[in-house]
Amino acid sequence: MRKLLALSFSLLLVSCDVTLPKPPQPVAPVSKTGELVVLTHNGPTTYYESPNGEPTGFEYDLVTLFAREAGYRVKFLVEDNMDSLFQKLAQHQAHFAAAGITQTDALNKRMRFGPPYFKVTQQVIYNTDAVKPRDFADLVDARVAVVAGSSGAETMLDMRQRIPGLHWTEVGTGGGDELLDRLSKGELDAVIVNSNQFDIAQNLYANLDVAFEVKHPDQLAWAFPKNVDPALYAQVQAFFKRIQKDGTLKRLTERYYGHADRLENADVAGILARMKDTLPKYLPYFHEAEELTGIDWRLIAAIGYQESHWNPYATSPTGVRGLMMMTGDTADRMGVTDRLDPHQSIIAGAKYLALLVDAMPDRVEEPDRTWMALAAYNQGQGHLEDARILAQRHKLSPLSWSDVKQTLPLLARSEYNSQVKHGYCRGGEAVVFVENIRTYYDILVKYQRPYKPLLLSKSEAGI
Repeated sequence: MRKLLALSFSLLLVSCDVTLPKPPQPVAPVSKTGELVVLTHNGPTTYYESPNGEPTGFEYDLVTLFAREAGYRVKFLVEDNMDSLFQKLAQHQAHFAAAGITQTDALNKRMRFGPPYFKVTQQVIYNTDAVKPRDFADLVDARVAVVAGSSGAETMLDMRQRIPGLHWTEVGTGGGDELLDRLSKGELDAVIVNSNQFDIAQNLYANLDVAFEVKHPDQLAWAFPKNVDPALYAQVQAFFKRIQKDGTLKRLTERYYGHADRLENADVAGILARMKDTLPKYLPYFHEAEELTGIDWRLIAAIGYQESHWNPYATSPTGVRGLMMMTGDTADRMGVTDRLDPHQSIIAGAKYLALLVDAMPDRVEEPDRTWMALAAYNQGQGHLEDARILAQRHKLSPLSWSDVKQTLPLLARSEYNSQVKHGYCRGGEAVVFVENIRTYYDILVKYQRPYKPLLLSKSEAGI
């Protein structure tokens, strides 16, 4: 009997020794390594890859600014699942999380928050093709979804105490942008997102609008482990105090959210009017651009109209500027010294499009070649190639714009962008961009003559 007990005990020890996983090693203090490890979320309000292939986003800019001032290198750990992000933070896998996190009562019990830097409200968004809900009672029996671990999930739990019939789905991956995409397609009846998320996304979804708002405002803040390094926490506090005082935070907020009003639909009357009072001023530049690139000047003008309505001083919340709305990196690449100079902007925009057309695979024929180049002009070559790869995986043609434009919007959804090289992008925006330009181009072709250079060769002149 004693031998049996001893054998059982030894087997138990062996079994425990085999099955116990090793706890993850906590990240080293930033004061020792000089490397700041930050958890974030892939999305339009936090961290994503820009059209030129560089990381960008509101949280990305905030973190890199802090790290630069503190003299740290930065390593970002991108998580699609907020529960996983919170778990890694609790395990000290990073120094803090910068992911558009709302400071809620439930999260305050699990982690410590830094200074609040952005005020948001929770918004119930609905599909305008259906009846507008007036309050939470109207959401009983509706298909409602929220992001797991979000302030919206907490709100639904609170509201169910008053409205027992309230039900919803919590989505762990993809975030609010994916929920809005599903709502637009009629897969859901309502979603709850923060106001900053809908501010960015509303221009992509003409059939979505705010049904009502949750009254109390929320604050976004960086999240730290409960036993955060006091020195690092003090640095963060000093950083936010300074950028709030000197206007840096306000300027950064303006860059991403200052012009987030819903765009008007393409207006034929608008372009017809501007063809008379605005286009003549820039016609010589568009003609010169055609001479230099061989691209129909009317297509170049259509891009300029889509980008800025031919306004040479246009500036977007993401920092692109000028008549052709160029990023600083693209302008530098094309030799532009002043993005607000319409001549430089038009010539550089045309040359950049020509480079993108030339970069298309040889098997892509016109006009698909140009339409895809326009999508790359809007969201970058990397994201276009990801969409072409998805098209092939879905047994669609990567050589056809009509097929690729079906997969570009999928890049906003985690189940797809996690499978490709360049990750998240607002692919739906690229589709709208290209299709609007095609419409404007058709109008310009109908009403504007093709360009014929005044200086003809001797043979052309009949000499």
